[in-house]
Amino acid sequence: MFKAKKDIFFDLDHTIWDFDKNAKETLHDLYFKYQFPNLFNQQNSDLFIETYTENNHRLWGLYHHGKIDKATLRKSRFVDTFSQLGVAPELFPEDFENEYLEICPTKTNLFPHAHETLTYLQSRYNLHLISNGFKEACEKKLEHSQLKSYFKTIVISEIFGINKPDPRIFEYAISNGQTQKEDAIMIGDSLDADVRGALNYGMDAIFFNPVRANKPDDIPLMVHSLEELQTIF
Repeated sequence: MFKAKKDIFFDLDHTIWDFDKNAKETLHDLYFKYQFPNLFNQQNSDLFIETYTENNHRLWGLYHHGKIDKATLRKSRFVDTFSQLGVAPELFPEDFENEYLEICPTKTNLFPHAHETLTYLQSRYNLHLISNGFKEACEKKLEHSQLKSYFKTIVISEIFGINKPDPRIFEYAISNGQTQKEDAIMIGDSLDADVRGALNYGMDAIFFNPVRANKPDDIPLMVHSLEELQTIF
């Protein structure tokens, strides 16, 4: 069905770069460095990381739609986590956030078969990236995980000034990639930002769903692993 496509657009976080795994490793180390077991009366980092992850996902959803800005997202995800765990937000150490932002993007955990699949696809299609991530973090992730060379074009929403699912970022990415939306397809984990964003623009899309959530009826195609893309394409 999609073998005749010429250009494949990927999301980065939660699609190629395993955001939750990389964040978990970073937060676990910092939890003990900053003596959070005493602060939260929790000797392991699980509850802190689980609560942070829920807040981070919720806030990114708001950011996608322009309801909060970058500074609010970064501040609120930790402040909200402290509040929900019964610790005064003003006790959150600023250096913790700075170290997290410095370390996490240098982590290199990718979803299984990422390099193998991108190598396969690059030999047959033009590959592109559209990310709602922040410029400095995206650039570090691409560099440290050796991903940049796969992509003909890279569009970062913070630079462009508009986030997925706004059709204007897809329009810009298509133009920047010197292709047509009929010849292109979007692959991403976010039903809202990636999949429905592309579909509403008039571009085909595939839902990357490694957690095996139920597929909504309006989503035409879903994969659970990157390796499946080698069969589809």
